Amino acid sequence: MWINTADAAQRGIRDGDVVRLYNDRGALLAGAHVTDEMRCGVVQLPTGAWYDPLEPGARGTLDVHGNPNVVTLDKGTSKLAQGPVAQTALVEIERWDGPLPAIKAYDPPT
Repeated sequence: MWINTADAAQRGIRDGDVVRLYNDRGALLAGAHVTDEMRCGVVQLPTGAWYDPLEPGARGTLDVHGNPNVVTLDKGTSKLAQGPVAQTALVEIERWDGPLPAIKAYDPPT
């Protein structure tokens, strides 16, 4: 996740820290890249991470692999197209100081 230097400083986040992004829809973990290339008040989280819930099947569980879909609205653009609406969301961000959960997205099912 890219975050502006001033925004990161306000939250005690340094480059390379793991952070928790969250809102009313869900929460996820991501690595922080602190940079002046991002506008204050805006963060960028690339898409492409596989969904990897900390507790599979538990509603509202933490995604440990950084999938932005857990914090964005799941709504189609229209009844005809059903493409996704813009992947934008209001989120809160905090440094993650707990132990890092294992990423299991690449493990084959038992």
